[in-house]
Amino acid sequence: MAVINRIAGFSEEMTAWRRHLHANPELGFDCHKTAAFVVERLRDFGITQIETGVATSGVVAVIEGQGEGPCIGLRADMDALPMTEVTGLDYASQTPGKMHACGHDGHTTMLLGAAKYLAETRNFAGKVVLIFQPAEEGPGGGRIMVEEGALSRYGVEQVYALHTLPGVPAGTFETTPGPIMAAVDTLHIDVIGRGGHGAMPHETRDPVVAAVAIVQGIQTIVSRNRNPLDDLVISVTQIHTGTVDNVIPETAYINATIRTFTPEVQEMVHRRLREVTEGVAVGYGVRAEVRIDLGYPATYNDAEKTAFAAEVAREVVGEGLVIADRPREMGAEDFSYMLQELPGSYLFLGQGVGPGLHHPGFNFNDAVAPVGASFFARLVERAQPLG
Repeated sequence: MAVINRIAGFSEEMTAWRRHLHANPELGFDCHKTAAFVVERLRDFGITQIETGVATSGVVAVIEGQGEGPCIGLRADMDALPMTEVTGLDYASQTPGKMHACGHDGHTTMLLGAAKYLAETRNFAGKVVLIFQPAEEGPGGGRIMVEEGALSRYGVEQVYALHTLPGVPAGTFETTPGPIMAAVDTLHIDVIGRGGHGAMPHETRDPVVAAVAIVQGIQTIVSRNRNPLDDLVISVTQIHTGTVDNVIPETAYINATIRTFTPEVQEMVHRRLREVTEGVAVGYGVRAEVRIDLGYPATYNDAEKTAFAAEVAREVVGEGLVIADRPREMGAEDFSYMLQELPGSYLFLGQGVGPGLHHPGFNFNDAVAPVGASFFARLVERAQPLG
């Protein structure tokens, strides 16, 4: 089997939806216009059980199948990024400083395409719950939707999501059982010294020198405290201090991102970050305040559901375009909160050559939207067959 014929038949309509969404990006939880567009399409499809305002602007809709049966959840994220688009497309972002640089316009379109087909055919038992989520890019809309009952209230038993993947042949599915994306935490360190004249450093407690030493010390956590078999990234991304060339400042600020896959490694890193930072600070006669903000947990695919999803993907695109053991990566994803609640799987869908995710020249490949929509539709039909 390949792309579902009916879905291929309305691919131009899907392209129009996607390009409308691309031209009208919204950020974070403020996806109200996007949600209104989604709701209008769902009503056009004859779907009547629609809940709005979940996690501020999320949408949850239910399509009833034929007869009693289980319940499957399908999720798409809707929010864009605070970036200025440089594609020059005739449907480029109409809002300066906002653009769909991560393909969420495509994710929403693929789920809408599956919804249109499933609402027409209803060739499945039980029900499917469509989850259109805001605020994946940072605020964590997935967590809020879980807390507000987007899964539990509807009796969802398993849940799936897709993410576009540039640089991989169009139509290729990639996934893996177990952790597929990392947990992400954010490190903040304030180094407090005693400022003074740059010509008289002996009268100061220099936070600049201490900050440099702290950053160097942090690097040893990966090289000397981590089991070499465990994946770990600690990247210092910001150091801010000082104002002019002849003044030793009072303070310095260090910022870093932490990526882990297991609670054990995460706990070790948090502990060592505090020990290293505070120990170096004492050695330099300054004070250091450490704050670690917990971010998204690791995205953990259920092995059985991932094998099933890969099997469905093979039905849509063929054996040669499905990779079911891709290496895990250090990016993070708030679909992880849904996978903490329920078994399911997160898959990537190749979109061909072009700029990467979060690049100002990125643009979703409309040719793969029917592939993703067909995958979602077949997933439902295979998971909850009639008779």
